[in-house]
Amino acid sequence: MTHHISLPDDRVAILGALDLERTPAGVRPRRLPAWTRPRMNDGMLDLVVSQAAGVRLRLRTAARSLALGVHVTVLEMDGSPLPASFDLAVDGTVLGRVPATAGDVLSFAADLTDTRLSPGHPETVRFDDLPGGEKEVEIWLPHGATVELRTLDSDAPLLAPTPPPGVPWTHYGSSISHGLEAPAPTLTWPAIAALTTGAALTNLGFGGNAMLDPEVARAIRDTPADLITLKVGINIVGDASMRERTFVPTVHGFLDTIREGHPDTPIVLVSPTSFAELETTAGPVAFDPETGRKRALGSAGAGALTLTSVRTLLATVVDIREDPALHYLDGRELLGPDEARSLPDGLHPTRPRTCGWANEPLGCS
Repeated sequence: MTHHISLPDDRVAILGALDLERTPAGVRPRRLPAWTRPRMNDGMLDLVVSQAAGVRLRLRTAARSLALGVHVTVLEMDGSPLPASFDLAVDGTVLGRVPATAGDVLSFAADLTDTRLSPGHPETVRFDDLPGGEKEVEIWLPHGATVELRTLDSDAPLLAPTPPPGVPWTHYGSSISHGLEAPAPTLTWPAIAALTTGAALTNLGFGGNAMLDPEVARAIRDTPADLITLKVGINIVGDASMRERTFVPTVHGFLDTIREGHPDTPIVLVSPTSFAELETTAGPVAFDPETGRKRALGSAGAGALTLTSVRTLLATVVDIREDPALHYLDGRELLGPDEARSLPDGLHPTRPRTCGWANEPLGCS
């Protein structure tokens, strides 16, 4: 017997989304609250907020087969489609992966110009041969795609899901946290951490757009969390969007707003990982088509930020605040210069040509 529901439905928790935008056929998860949308004056910010990094459906069922009805908008960069798949995990273990194949395609040139939308069609994502018995199931949505959720069919009833067993964790960051280069949604580093620990992840990693927007601080303030991590600096230096004069008070203001809702919650302020181009040279950066890498152009004048100066400033902010629940972590402890030199662009991992990302057994879509 097939059990059919239209989404959203109380028997299916949609985790990692702070807004569910209603559509004629269903809902579209977004990673910032609805009230922020009119304030976004940048199309790329609106796009990355709509992409479903860390968003997943959580349900409890004895079903052996699930079929999710969706309409996906995937990205194509300079003629190369970005990975877009749905991953299924049972009790925290990833057991299935199905690529999105029929949706709209939003195309960009390498310099993010020449945007084109090629319309596609809704599709059904099927997962069969699930383990028997009642189980907690999570379906992770494509991390670099916009997804309209429509229906869910199962061959057994859906029960009210239990919350993830680990702590509620909100993470804010840039493209490395968004993870567009990862080949699947459960292979971004925040997803790996969440699946390993059982944490209830809210991933506010916005590729190219971690600019300490006050709207994001308010969203973090209002989102339940027992742990907050903030990776700050690389986009600000890379776009030369601030100088020392504005950066330091903006960091303080961001933290002040979060503390209004989380007075005692542990916060880890993480500085940028290694990126040779910007270590001692200020931004902005420009894409060099000959090398396929980003090149620092170097801002003139006092107070121009480099990654080196940002690390010093962030450590000083933490010292000044004398907040026992606020901690500083140098990003180079996570990704140091020797590791960064091995990356294709010196900053981001890239999609592998073979199915060997993080010893992943399911293959790459």
